[in-house]
Amino acid sequence: MMKTFVLALALSFTSFCSAQFVSGDDKLHLGGGFVISSGTYTAVYLKTKNKKKAFWYSLGMSALAGATKECIDVGQDERFDTGEMVATTIGGLVASTTLSLFVGKKRNDKQKEVALVN
Repeated sequence: MMKTFVLALALSFTSFCSAQFVSGDDKLHLGGGFVISSGTYTAVYLKTKNKKKAFWYSLGMSALAGATKECIDVGQDERFDTGEMVATTIGGLVASTTLSLFVGKKRNDKQKEVALVN
């Protein structure tokens, strides 16, 4: 009953939101953040074998790249676009989270279980 109420409440607020347009440039920022974060995660994890450090460094690098690109835009008489910076950071978040979930998994867990049974 509570789930139905919460769902109905959430759906009732959708009419208050206006549709948002995602530009091609924002998609490029998302992809750029993903690539930067993936490379950073891989490098940090291979060096340290620490998933938390790799996650935070890779996320930080994508955020730094987004902020730096927008600062360069301001220097070229363009406006600072927070949306593009957020898109770059979100691309980094997606890459960092995905890699954090799947990197470093033990593949020989079945061998350990067999050894314990024997």
